[in-house]
Amino acid sequence: MTGEPRIAWQVTQFRAADGVTLGCRWVGPRDSTLPPLVLLHGAASNGTRWWHFAAHSRLRHQRLLLCPDLRGHGLSLWRGPVGARHWCDDLAVLLRHFGRPRALVGGHCLGANVAVHFAARHRDLCAGLVLIEPMVAAALTGALARLRWVHPGLRLALALARGANRLGLRRRRLQPLDLEELDRSVWRPAAAAADLPAMRRRYASPRHDLKTLPTVQYLNNLLEVLRPLPLAQITCPVLAILSSGRLMAEPAITRQALAALARCEIAELAAQHWIPTEQPQALCDLIDAWVAQVSPPIPGAAVP
Repeated sequence: MTGEPRIAWQVTQFRAADGVTLGCRWVGPRDSTLPPLVLLHGAASNGTRWWHFAAHSRLRHQRLLLCPDLRGHGLSLWRGPVGARHWCDDLAVLLRHFGRPRALVGGHCLGANVAVHFAARHRDLCAGLVLIEPMVAAALTGALARLRWVHPGLRLALALARGANRLGLRRRRLQPLDLEELDRSVWRPAAAAADLPAMRRRYASPRHDLKTLPTVQYLNNLLEVLRPLPLAQITCPVLAILSSGRLMAEPAITRQALAALARCEIAELAAQHWIPTEQPQALCDLIDAWVAQVSPPIPGAAVP
């Protein structure tokens, strides 16, 4: 991972229905007629989360890979109200921007939850789902499980933060977050192996997250993780990829919840939670193989 060149992203800006400017990184042939694969990042993250997949997936030669920054994150900086409805409608606008009538939609953590809401809200636009470590509220463990008990306090804190923003009290500068750089630092030969304490310091630190994300959006991310998932409303094919570890969620409970899906294939990888970092190539292989089944290339077309 450390010896390869950095991914060369294309970056596009587009306007949401309410005029907010949003950003999206992408790779792949823009003239492809195949449904694109949209990949959604998790909480306190951005589209660079998918750097390894974008560099190594065979799909990049066949179709567009769209990696937007969800409203409130990274290239889509926004301090106003936001939630599943906004994110889903923004994705619909993104597909129109690229002239695509349908897409495969995947996501990690909070991004997987947004993908589920998108498939329920915009059923005609979603050809399939890839859910990587979806956050089912009943399955949450550790600090995330405790969010259920402090839910009213989170809402109060969010209201206070929004009030402060309206008064002009907000940080003018946020640190940029490059997940490619962060991932490479974890796997650098000079560093220790990517043990759990090191992963938690780099990927599960509220202090670090608040340096890169507006406070209102950090609090909102926590609340959105608790939003119930409309799994029973999903009719498209689904690939769910779960972590074997129990750091953030209990895989057995997540499996039980996914039983509500009519057409779901479940895989499990040895990871704590950050599958795109802990098992990047295995993730590529699983998604590439599944997409080839549910949305195969045009017969006769050359596939690198």
